[in-house]
Amino acid sequence: CSLGGTRECDVVWIPDPDAVWVSAQLLEDYSPGHKHLLLQLSDGNVHYPVGSSSDLPPLGNPDILEGENDLTTLTFLHEPAVLHNLRVRFLDYSSIYTYCGIVLVAINPYDQLPIYGEEVIDAYCGQDMADMEPHIFSVAEEAYRTMIREEKKQSIIISGESGSGKTVSAKFTMRYFAVVGGTAQQTRVEERVLASNPIMESIGNAKTIRNDNSSRFGKYIEIGFGRKGDIIGANMRTYLLEKSRVVFQASAERNYHIFYQLCASRELLEMRSLRLDAPEHFHYTKQGGEMQIPATDDLSDLERTRSAFSILGMQPDQQMELFRILSAILHLGNVNIQARSTHESFIFSQADDHSLAIFSKLLGVERPQMAQWLCHRRLAVRGEILVKPMSGQQAAEARDALAKHIYGQLFTWIVHRLNSALHTQRGQVKSFIGVLDIYGFETFDRNSFEQFCINYANEKLQQQFNRHVFHLEQEEYIREELAWNRIKFNDNQQCISLIEGQLGLFDLLDEECRMPKGSDESWVHKLYDQHLTSKPHPHFQKPRMSNSAFIVLHFADMVQYECHGFLDKNRDTVFEELINILKASQSELVAELFQEQGKVSSVTNGSVRSGKRATREHKLTVGSQVSCYSWIVKILTLYTPHSDTDERVTLNFIRTVQGLLKGRPYALPPQLLMDVRRVFPVTFPYVPPTVLHAEKLVIPDSLKISFLRRA
Repeated sequence: CSLGGTRECDVVWIPDPDAVWVSAQLLEDYSPGHKHLLLQLSDGNVHYPVGSSSDLPPLGNPDILEGENDLTTLTFLHEPAVLHNLRVRFLDYSSIYTYCGIVLVAINPYDQLPIYGEEVIDAYCGQDMADMEPHIFSVAEEAYRTMIREEKKQSIIISGESGSGKTVSAKFTMRYFAVVGGTAQQTRVEERVLASNPIMESIGNAKTIRNDNSSRFGKYIEIGFGRKGDIIGANMRTYLLEKSRVVFQASAERNYHIFYQLCASRELLEMRSLRLDAPEHFHYTKQGGEMQIPATDDLSDLERTRSAFSILGMQPDQQMELFRILSAILHLGNVNIQARSTHESFIFSQADDHSLAIFSKLLGVERPQMAQWLCHRRLAVRGEILVKPMSGQQAAEARDALAKHIYGQLFTWIVHRLNSALHTQRGQVKSFIGVLDIYGFETFDRNSFEQFCINYANEKLQQQFNRHVFHLEQEEYIREELAWNRIKFNDNQQCISLIEGQLGLFDLLDEECRMPKGSDESWVHKLYDQHLTSKPHPHFQKPRMSNSAFIVLHFADMVQYECHGFLDKNRDTVFEELINILKASQSELVAELFQEQGKVSSVTNGSVRSGKRATREHKLTVGSQVSCYSWIVKILTLYTPHSDTDERVTLNFIRTVQGLLKGRPYALPPQLLMDVRRVFPVTFPYVPPTVLHAEKLVIPDSLKISFLRRA
């Protein structure tokens, strides 16, 4: 090449503030010691400064490789090469799928494409990946064939940024398995597996600034197959439900779809008893200012949700019980609480608060008791029980905590009910294919506790990806005494330890929550002391202009988190008295939702860490549940066994990135660039005059990294 010896190409990539990278013609060869390169751009010639050989711009690929369907076949694989190839395939070839070795890269076109019909499924059924154009059906077929042929369990990880299309990819994957694994006798099971999608979208998805149908929870679905490769059941595990969305939405966002669907159905005869109104009349649905989603009919979506419930065996009367509980949450948000005196104790603004009355009736509870314990709390002081009025802010927080907890309990109950409908006899399942649809990495103008938990989960997932693709593969080559030079990759263990380790962010957060006068400000200053002053951490920073925020250098991006609200969201406190009222409800379903609650003074979501029971002295926190994260790590560990005796689960990766569409401020080339950096966890910089010759390297085909060749 003109930068390192024999001329093979005369195109390089240089940084650009608008397009990120632009190509340029190299007009003269480079020799060591030159201080600049003479380049030709579309608007004229420029002198590109270079201080040393390490400053040389990335080389362009030959024209013959433009639009390749597998990125690993490119001569040079670096950021501009990846971006350019994806752009060419997306804009010129109308192809949203591209292979990168064992990874399928999927670009979200933000449009309905006619490439998912049964005729397309038939075309990919029984075909090898190498013989077909990249497609999500090809990955699904590979997993299905490997499961049947080698009798190995399979799992597909779908990851990417928020709004990149993960949930849609998961749905098409499940649809493929439902079609190829369906039989005349098992069509009912196939139908039930697909019916879970509209239900989970209604109760778990919402409009965000990046995605009109964003999953606000993570899920792992195991689809069970019999000896003949037919679907015989499924099981779903969920985690990290964003409960805070129930009571608050940012500007231009919505609450969960189900609330707007119910409001749209308010004129239906069977829905009139719910006393619903338009969503702009409910505090819990109007805060984001977005009531409608373009091209979305909430009333029709509710009919699809009800139909899916019916397919899964839920009777209409029980569906109405669910809708009563959901409607009650909306009315709870309209309960008006005001201060009574300068002592900040308070009462409801009316003797007979209208919203509270409807809420109590829908849930079958006593209104006076609910009013009393939304206003007061019971304290045990030196063996005596005292009743203390709460401030207006405390009461509003108690109201919102109750709403979040009711929704969380109902969400868990629905998932349990779906799993019961999809359940099959354990002995019948020969093997399974798992589909992991995880939260995408998130970074907004203002990031809080929810983004912190989500991004931590993505750190754990990225670590497993690195370990599977690079670490364990290379360990195997070394054990087999292959001629192999170890490849360095970006290990994110330091960042994970910062979050979950001893005196890490979660550890100090839990400690602050146990302090009688703990506060967000005190916690963040403890972070400064521990990770800046006492023992500076390379992945932790303090913003220059703020004393109430902190910065974490994640594998994907540098994210600033505002500390306000961290303690309250981590505690997620619901008082025992309110739980006891719900346990005594005249509604059988409401009482069932809370029958296991009420024995502790604080109730939080998730499972108990280390098997400890919650007590008044040691309350469970959301952070302790997230940082444990045991089940998902266990599942991912199956992908990368530590010994030959471990159970082997073959892993398939699908990485989704955002499309380049006009009209979306976040769908710009810099956004796609950030996504690409996450598709490839390691880069191989070309530093002339170093030359790698393929004939001198022994590269196992299973690694599929032929892009290491430098000729």
